Amino acid sequence: MKLNIKNQLKGRDLPMIMGILNVTPDSFSDGGDFSDFQSAARRADELVSEGADIIDIGAESTRPGAEPVSPELQIERFYEVIKAVKAKHKIWISIDTQSSEAASAAIEAGADIINDISSGSDPQMFKFAAKKSVGIVLMHMLGTPQTMQKAPEYKNVASDVMAYLQQKKKAAVQAGVLEDNIILDPGIGFGKTLKHNLELTGNLKIFTQLGSPVLYGASRKSFIGKITGRKEAKNREGGTIASTIYAMQQGVSIIRVHRPRINLDAMRLYRSILTGA
Repeated sequence: MKLNIKNQLKGRDLPMIMGILNVTPDSFSDGGDFSDFQSAARRADELVSEGADIIDIGAESTRPGAEPVSPELQIERFYEVIKAVKAKHKIWISIDTQSSEAASAAIEAGADIINDISSGSDPQMFKFAAKKSVGIVLMHMLGTPQTMQKAPEYKNVASDVMAYLQQKKKAAVQAGVLEDNIILDPGIGFGKTLKHNLELTGNLKIFTQLGSPVLYGASRKSFIGKITGRKEAKNREGGTIASTIYAMQQGVSIIRVHRPRINLDAMRLYRSILTGA
């Protein structure tokens, strides 16, 4: 199926909601909760019923310090889940992977979008995305999940991240990826301090100048916990909602969250307050 993500986003009055489904034993917020087929399939049903437009399936934890997972193990974790979700629901699925081998299997199973936190560290990734005419998320990360939180530094975090995303987008287009299928993600929490995350969030609007839909993913992340004092990730929904509303104000096109319904409710209410309808 040939996508045109940018075209699908035209005319929407609310950002798309990307619901998170981690089929991992060790993700920072919900590791192990949905690591078997039955629980993952049930959670996918819940994400759809809560209003998700996209389900982002991850089979490799990318929390700080996480070790890489082989493509084979990733495929074992996600393949049947993707097939089952696509057979039951008309919804976009993205696969959160840095591996072109895993991405290939996911697209074969029915996924529509590759969510690549490394923005093409696998030299085959852009070529594969171009060949299959699928969507791809290009995210900024400083280093790798193993090293990214070891004293990250920038001259100016917003301009540095913007330059990186601009360069990665250019490389993807040169490899044949359809420009309208590229999504850009500034990478909240990936090689950033609390100050960096706040500066990026406060400057989200500048990333829309790059001409691609912008994805914002702050759901339950540690910077929210540092500000609110909520040590348990699942208790950071209030802060997540606040970041969702701010991202909406800034023109973000896709917001990645663990709990779609409460974020969607907040966006709808905010829109109604602004419009009086």
